[in-house]
Amino acid sequence: MTIKIISVGKLKEKYLVQGIAEYVKRLGAYTKIELVEVPDEKAPEHLSEAEMLQVKEKEGERILAKIKDSEYVFALAIEGKNPSSEAFAKQIDQLGTQGKSHLTFVIGGSLGLATSVIDRSNTQISFGKMTYPHQLMRLILVEQIYRAYRINRGEPYHK
Repeated sequence: MTIKIISVGKLKEKYLVQGIAEYVKRLGAYTKIELVEVPDEKAPEHLSEAEMLQVKEKEGERILAKIKDSEYVFALAIEGKNPSSEAFAKQIDQLGTQGKSHLTFVIGGSLGLATSVIDRSNTQISFGKMTYPHQLMRLILVEQIYRAYRINRGEPYHK
């Protein structure tokens, strides 16, 4: 199985870069993982609804350009399903059993995801109703993917 994480914006915080690198290294024993950054759209501090939509659409075009037709896409969206770690692990395992060998996770920018990206996704998942910085979500997501592989292998970690 190959996992791709597409995210908007360049990750600059050293502690996040280091944390993500650690989980990517750990995941190497289980799967191939690819991290893809697409540029965020530069925008002024205060935007109208129309301008926000425009920013999300431009970022959405960049995201969609990185997704192949054969990929199973998870969009991280606050309105998505909020699975437990065990349910998330089971879903990843079942997708592999069904022959879905390319999983792609999409993390939008600070304004969220364009409707076109949500429409392209096969499923939307949420990590709760709280709002997290989109850059921190990369670390949270890669940790949960690692946790899923440990759960699926019956290895200690998820307790």
